[in-house]
Amino acid sequence: MPPRDNGHEEPVIRDNRKIDPETGLPREPDAAQETAGQPAEAAAAAGPAADGELAIQLAERTEDLKRLQAEYVNYRKRVERDRAAVREQAVASALTELLPVLDDIGRAREHGELTGGFAKVAESLEATLTKLGLTAYGQKGDPFDPTVHEALMHSYSADVTEATAVEVFQPGYRMGERILRPARVAVAEPAEPQEPAAGGQGETEDES
Repeated sequence: MPPRDNGHEEPVIRDNRKIDPETGLPREPDAAQETAGQPAEAAAAAGPAADGELAIQLAERTEDLKRLQAEYVNYRKRVERDRAAVREQAVASALTELLPVLDDIGRAREHGELTGGFAKVAESLEATLTKLGLTAYGQKGDPFDPTVHEALMHSYSADVTEATAVEVFQPGYRMGERILRPARVAVAEPAEPQEPAAGGQGETEDES
């Protein structure tokens, strides 16, 4: 509207009555008002559905993250286990190659030839191998165990009550639970009971 002389616009008066005062009939809702009210109503109706969809997506992403984290943890454990197995195999192979050297040191010690600087070197080598987990086993009088002993000789003896290593020809070596070389021994078992001779001596009759 054109401004009034005092510079102010005429007030705008809208008739919001639902009944037409002239006809007395209900008025149809104004198109502009109806269109303006639809977005708010639609947003109000779509609100719960949108929240439910977001909750479902959040739960799915959370489960994916948990599954990914579990797979990563399992992967790390598997890598660490494989790395430890490779290291153990490498150490075991190196120790196995050094066993003949230890045999030579043992023979030199038995013959009194392990003296001077050679004795110190031998002791240092044995100490280092022990730190790496190498352990010698196999003593005279040990019960014979086929899983850790190799029998080179077999005999019977009345001095034993079970299969026993009576001589040790070569000590065995293990690293932890892994047998690097079995102990080579002579085995004696308890003497077999003698069977009575057939037709043994019976009672004799007095000659008349």
